[in-house]
Amino acid sequence: MVDGVLGQARAGASGVLLVAGEPGVGKSALLEYAVESASASGFQVVRASGVEPEMELAFAGLQQLCAPLLDGVAQLPGPQRAAIETAFGVSAGVPPDPFFVGLGVLGLLSAAAAARPLLCVVDDVQWLDQASARALGVAARRLQADADAVLLAGRELGELAGGGRGPGPGGGAGAVLPPAGPFGGVPGSFSAGAAGGAWRAGGS
Repeated sequence: MVDGVLGQARAGASGVLLVAGEPGVGKSALLEYAVESASASGFQVVRASGVEPEMELAFAGLQQLCAPLLDGVAQLPGPQRAAIETAFGVSAGVPPDPFFVGLGVLGLLSAAAAARPLLCVVDDVQWLDQASARALGVAARRLQADADAVLLAGRELGELAGGGRGPGPGGGAGAVLPPAGPFGGVPGSFSAGAAGGAWRAGGS
């Protein structure tokens, strides 16, 4: 599954993989494998982890993920640039709409992937602040023909989980599929032809 997502990105097509399961079932090991594989094959890797004490801090998780990409902010359209700068504390202003922040994040990811494939890894998504989760969902649902791979892992997928997709073979083992289309959030389990992939560690 991880190799499939990375392979899609190398070929210039974005991929999203969700991993849900209880502690100890191997989620972090899967992410580490992805990071090592991507780094060895020339990807830029950006990472973030949800932190429980920061759940009430809007956009804290997203700022952690996107900090290495902020050189691309100047190239964003005005409303998206303003939203990103305010969300990440670069400039003062009214708290921005997560939709505009998400579009800005999409622009940052696309710009970075134009130079070389990009892997975005977010662990412990159950502890992401709500604004970050919503904005990240906006971006993930709109990734298409860019060399971006996105891996999200947590006990529960929360804002990033999708609505009502049926389980895959064997009760929801997993899949790698293109991200365009209705994630709902992002699908919470595998369905052939769905818009993203999810692997439920331990069959949970």
